[in-house]
Amino acid sequence: MPSLLDHARALRLRQTEAENRLWFHLRDRRLGGFKFRRQHPLGRYIADFACLEARLIVEADGGQHQWQAARDEERDAYLVAQGYLVLRFWNDAILAHTEDVLGEILRQLHARPLTRR
Repeated sequence: MPSLLDHARALRLRQTEAENRLWFHLRDRRLGGFKFRRQHPLGRYIADFACLEARLIVEADGGQHQWQAARDEERDAYLVAQGYLVLRFWNDAILAHTEDVLGEILRQLHARPLTRR
C-alpha cells in the first residue's frame, strides 16, 4: 500500500488547472513573501497548499466536493484542531477570479500570527 507521502507525490504530478494556476502564484514566495508547500501531508490528510509559518491551508475544490461535504468537514475539523485555518475555493472561482482569490488568501495570511520555523 502506498504511503501518504507517495500519494502526495502522485497528486503533484496530476494537478488540476485550478491547482496549477494557484501554484504558479503561491510558489517561490510570490504571494507576499509567504512560503507555500503543495500537496503537503498533515497528519492523515494531504493539504492542496499549506503555509506552515501562518498555519494556513488553501484547498482547491472540484465538483466532487459537493458530494463529500461530511468528509471535508471531518478533515477541516482535524486541521483546525491542529491550529490551521482552512480556506476553500471552488476551482471555477480560482480560474475566473484569480486575483480575488489571491487577495483573500493574502488578507488571511496577514491576519494570522506567524510561527517561524
